[in-house]
Amino acid sequence: MKLKTSLLPIFWFCLITLDSVSTQDICFNGFFKPNSTYDLNRRRILSSLASNVTSHNGFFNSSIGQNPNRIFIIAMCIPGTKPETCSDCIKGASDSLSQSCLNQTEAYTWPDCCMVRYSNVSFSGSLVMEPSESLYNTGDIADTDANLTVFDRVYEELMVRTIAAASLSNNGSSSFGQKYFAAEVALLTTFETMYAMMQCTPDVSSKDCEFCLKKNVGDYLSCCRGKQGGAVIRPSCFFRLDLYPYAGAFENVTLPPPRPPQGLPPPPLALTPPVSDPANTTGKDGKSISIGTIVAIVVPITVILALLVVGLVVCKRRKTHKSTEVQAGDEITTTSSLQFSFKTIETATGKFSDSNMIGRGGFGEVYKGELLTGTEVAVKRLSKSSGQGAQEFKNEAVLVTKLQHRNLVRLLGFCLEGEEKILVYEFVPNKSLDYFLFDPAKQGVLDWTRRYNIIGGISRGILYLHQDSRLTIIHRDLKASNILLDANMNPKIADFGMARIFGVDQTQADTRRIVGTYGYMSPEYAMRGHYSMKSDVYSFGILILEIISGKKISSFCNIDDFDDNLVTHAWRLWRNGSPLELVDPSIGERYQSNEVTRCIHIALLCIQEDPAARPLLPVIMVMLTSSTTSLPVPRPPGFILPSRHGLDPDNLEFIQSTSRSITGSINDASITDLDPR
Repeated sequence: MKLKTSLLPIFWFCLITLDSVSTQDICFNGFFKPNSTYDLNRRRILSSLASNVTSHNGFFNSSIGQNPNRIFIIAMCIPGTKPETCSDCIKGASDSLSQSCLNQTEAYTWPDCCMVRYSNVSFSGSLVMEPSESLYNTGDIADTDANLTVFDRVYEELMVRTIAAASLSNNGSSSFGQKYFAAEVALLTTFETMYAMMQCTPDVSSKDCEFCLKKNVGDYLSCCRGKQGGAVIRPSCFFRLDLYPYAGAFENVTLPPPRPPQGLPPPPLALTPPVSDPANTTGKDGKSISIGTIVAIVVPITVILALLVVGLVVCKRRKTHKSTEVQAGDEITTTSSLQFSFKTIETATGKFSDSNMIGRGGFGEVYKGELLTGTEVAVKRLSKSSGQGAQEFKNEAVLVTKLQHRNLVRLLGFCLEGEEKILVYEFVPNKSLDYFLFDPAKQGVLDWTRRYNIIGGISRGILYLHQDSRLTIIHRDLKASNILLDANMNPKIADFGMARIFGVDQTQADTRRIVGTYGYMSPEYAMRGHYSMKSDVYSFGILILEIISGKKISSFCNIDDFDDNLVTHAWRLWRNGSPLELVDPSIGERYQSNEVTRCIHIALLCIQEDPAARPLLPVIMVMLTSSTTSLPVPRPPGFILPSRHGLDPDNLEFIQSTSRSITGSINDASITDLDPR
């Protein structure tokens, strides 16, 4: 967008390039006749506006004339603007409004250095949101080094910080320079910086300013997400974003240092001698030194420094296992591109309000949140009992963010400030599997087709964690409440990788740090601390039985006819040749009996007492997807219990030594038992 010719006299650092955005003149509401009293009053006040603004410390609010021809006006420059620059900007804006708004009684404009607004009614102290205008740069963010995922995360952080600074900058001082203005920057990529400027008219309240700026930020995403820059203007507030400094707003803002490529330290400053004359400089003996001599000194030094940097890059790449970055193909994600500020998380969750809490588990509490971008997230605030250091937490969180599969809940990033360790996940709308599975009023939503699809999706997600991902992840706490359902009721496994992130040793097969839920735990893990992929297979088998039956693992404990659990009940039905009696009555007869029987068979194989007898996930996938594959005969599972009415003599051989079970009741409470290191 090109600038209006009336704005060309503004100083060069108030101008913006032809490829960037330029603000528009907004003319609206009633009309006046040319050369009328109102028109004459408008000309008078606009002609003297520039001098009035500069003589009033950059802000002027006044009126002229009598009703109905009275005109109210407000004009200001951004804090810190030089008087001559402010004067030129106000004059250019006034002239532009005079030429653009030929007979409208209300108008405003927000060039980057200043703003001018007039009306035939008083607006002082009122928040006015319309009419608004959204403008954007024609260049796409895809044309830069950034991708939209990183852009959204950096944008969110920058917006929270800038809105907070702008809306709270009125500290009660009468000085206009203290009111409702902020200019902030953030690193977008290694070589690019994102610049944001916000301003409200100083006559509105702090809350109104915040509300107006948040609306602008949201409107920017609607119009301009993916663009290299843009602006949203309203009568009471202004927002501008770009990939370069503009408008003189950033002259006193400390820019962040550029990100060093691939984790390298920042390169040394160029050793360029100060030059007072463009043609030559003077040495200690008073003789002139030519530019050619300077070039002969500087160029070799620059070449040597460049070679040193290249050498460091090569060495660094040979030690990628020590880097805090994770490389996937050509994509490099740094910890800083995944890290949210605590202020952002607080804003998103309403300062962790109880009304936003959606869950609590062994690792911490979970809150629903909404970022300024409108993205809904689930925020897990980890408990303080993690034995992990800050750098280890960062490294593990970055690794887990790289685990992406359609049947896994995506980890978007993390927050690490002080003692706070927070994980930010995508928000999955349909809550967890147990919300539907164990509620008689909701069980009917899960017909057999959906349940069969959920079993298959969970198996694919576990297969990815065990075999297909860059890491081998043993979940250790697979259960119905850790299976979330998306809008189409497809399953997504949550809390994977928590053992790594929380600082529980993943390298030892034996552990005293029991992380999981009794009832879902395999016998060898619950009683002896032995874990492996087969531990997750056991938990998966329990999940299959729960999905088919609509009953919790512990749901039989208080029934008069049984003093056992779901495992024992399923095994007895299997041995009696009536496995379909396990099916949830809410499903009715609407299922394929061969599919249900096969799933029960697979579940019983998964919960064998001997880990060696349990199939691994690749085999389970074949069992689930191929009806022609023959299945082994299951032996009695672990944790089956005798009836309170005595043992059945015919089935005595199938009651395992595991009937001694584990101490305490079996329930679905998460256990996070961490020993000091």
